[in-house]
Amino acid sequence: MTRSDIADLHFAVGQLQQCIGALRGHYGDAHSVRRLENDLERLLLDTEDFEQTPPPEIGSRRPQDVIYVPDSKSDEAAWMGAQDEGLGFHSRPRTK
Repeated sequence: MTRSDIADLHFAVGQLQQCIGALRGHYGDAHSVRRLENDLERLLLDTEDFEQTPPPEIGSRRPQDVIYVPDSKSDEAAWMGAQDEGLGFHSRPRTK
């Protein structure tokens, strides 16, 4: 995270503090306002923790291996005896 990203995070948390302060002014010590204040306190702690000891960056991810699935019909015998519950309606029974 760049310094600019951290500055943006601090700005957003500051905006959230102002909003929650306004809510406290309108609604007092309501349960939901206290929960928001607790969430804000946790967010402040996590932001400080992140800034002090940032986690390692993940870098660029390599593309995952592509698995080719052919469009041709598969061998029905391979599925005999398999449970197909929850897969939808079948016009004929698959299990014997």
